[in-house]
Amino acid sequence: MRLTVVYENHAGFVKGLLGAHGFSVLVEHRGRKVLIDAGADGKVLLSNMTELRIDPGEVDFVFITHGHYDHTGGLKAFLNAREEPVRIIAHPEIFRHRVALKPHRRNIGIPFEREELEALGARFILKEGPFEFAPGLWSSGEIPRRTWDRAVGYVEENGRLTRDPVPDDIALIIDLGNSVAVVTGCGHSGVLNIAWHAEDVLGKPVRALIGGLHLRGAKKELLNEVVERIDAERLYAGHCTGLDEYAFLRRGLGKRIEHLHVGRVIEL
Repeated sequence: MRLTVVYENHAGFVKGLLGAHGFSVLVEHRGRKVLIDAGADGKVLLSNMTELRIDPGEVDFVFITHGHYDHTGGLKAFLNAREEPVRIIAHPEIFRHRVALKPHRRNIGIPFEREELEALGARFILKEGPFEFAPGLWSSGEIPRRTWDRAVGYVEENGRLTRDPVPDDIALIIDLGNSVAVVTGCGHSGVLNIAWHAEDVLGKPVRALIGGLHLRGAKKELLNEVVERIDAERLYAGHCTGLDEYAFLRRGLGKRIEHLHVGRVIEL
């Protein structure tokens, strides 16, 4: 399995690559290429893909971890850069109308209508449960919340706002043979829940957990629980993990955890 970070908050030290709030990585496994999420800005996404020599037309699948703008904002530009339709794996709830109230009320859901994306070649495969969509590549489906989660925002229905449980927060599980790698976009389901669920789905230990862990602003007690209970052999954290929170985890986990940046390549 080869993973390349395409879109991240930090660009690292490679000339020509752009850092911006959002997340996207390319996974290459058993002859298939999967683009996980599309960042917030299509121009940044395509610029980084060009610099990294990634052809949008060669992507076999798109995998959307959840329906927030910073993971879906680049979808339209990506589809426009292709000639052929592409299958998009996601949860049925990704198109919910989502808002945040701080620092002011704003929309934080997918900034496009489903029909608009389908007209550009999106072929959505939306399922609630776990399933294998290509050899060795699994959608986690909905992730049970056995302990705390990191859900944020609100959903609006009939003019009423209710807390958003982000049920569509899913992860890509990659079968490595004797173990699995797990890629999460923001980890709204809770990093511990995600790792445990991945182990249950394939019955194998987690070798690597990669992506945003949504721990920014988390209390020390919660961070300590991650250090004490996470089973993953390696963690590669970025996006919404938080710099202070990453430093806390690094102190507790040592070299088991590393930071992500645009251009970073992970091979397992």
